[in-house]
Amino acid sequence: MIFKDEVKIFAYSGKGGDGRVSFLKEKNVPLGGPDGGDGGDGGSVIFRVNPQLHTLANYHNGQKFQAQVGENGQEQKCFGKKGQSIYLDVPPGTIVSEIFEDGTHKALVDLSDGVNEFKVLQGGFGGKGNIHFKTSIKQSPNYAQKGTLGSEKTLLLELKLIAHIGLAGFPNAGKSSLVSCLTNARPKVANYPFTTLIPNLGMMIPDYFGDGLLIADIPGLIEGAAQGKGLGIEFLKHIERTKLLLFVLDIMENPEEKFNILKQELGTYSQRLSKRNFVVCFNKIDLMPEITEEAQDFMDRLKKDNIRVFITSAGTGFGLAELKQELFTIWHGLPQDPEELEVYVEAPVDKFEDFTIGLDL
Repeated sequence: MIFKDEVKIFAYSGKGGDGRVSFLKEKNVPLGGPDGGDGGDGGSVIFRVNPQLHTLANYHNGQKFQAQVGENGQEQKCFGKKGQSIYLDVPPGTIVSEIFEDGTHKALVDLSDGVNEFKVLQGGFGGKGNIHFKTSIKQSPNYAQKGTLGSEKTLLLELKLIAHIGLAGFPNAGKSSLVSCLTNARPKVANYPFTTLIPNLGMMIPDYFGDGLLIADIPGLIEGAAQGKGLGIEFLKHIERTKLLLFVLDIMENPEEKFNILKQELGTYSQRLSKRNFVVCFNKIDLMPEITEEAQDFMDRLKKDNIRVFITSAGTGFGLAELKQELFTIWHGLPQDPEELEVYVEAPVDKFEDFTIGLDL
């Protein structure tokens, strides 16, 4: 299955059925009166969270979804059948937005924790049959209501992974190896940049008891990522929901310079993201015989600013137990109030190319 986190679709709710104009015709009942039934309501378009899904790969750009129309009313006061609603299953963390003609879009719902179902389009209502319009003055009404039309919307589906902790680091800093050691994820690991082409999610289980923490390894962060260079811009949104960032730095590759670039890229992409609580992990200590004076000075300055610093080796396991324990402690000490969803997005949506990568998840 391919990974896809953004798609544009078209959705249409069903028209309501028309009310029926008819009159009772039975033997020995010369004045039977009106007996036209109501039309059925049209089907709605409803989004539903499916926890088993982790990608929007079931959808493709330009795909159309049409709910069923309601049936017209029938004779003998028989109502028309309601149109069948259509349910669109999406992974947790999907934001459904309406796209307007000028290219801007407005968020309709954030299908994250607590919101598992949302009706994005109401079906049309069925019209009333002529049985409803009989009065003492007008005994034989020869008219009925038409069913109301359905509605349509152009929708943007955007998946933002729901994780507790997000890993930020340059390619080949050892993020994937770290995730495989801390969690149950088994990402592809190799000694060259851009091994990771899709976000990796893994659950970090506490050593004793309690709930685990979901960790997301975000690929492709390089200098210029916030402007679209490399793969980073495609995945930065997946750490917007995290409450804690873990900066993973290769201790041998100018860690201070890489750290400053990462902070700058996050700030350029989102001011809120740049203000996230974070800790710093200096990885690959097993490949450095002795910590350099420059690296040590950088660590000391971080500690002076009350920033937690960890020295680890995903290859040998050095420092991982302490890192794991402290991540639980730090995360549980953070305020857990969810941030409000930004409703209006001013940037025009002028590009809806499928971003798909043919790798097994």
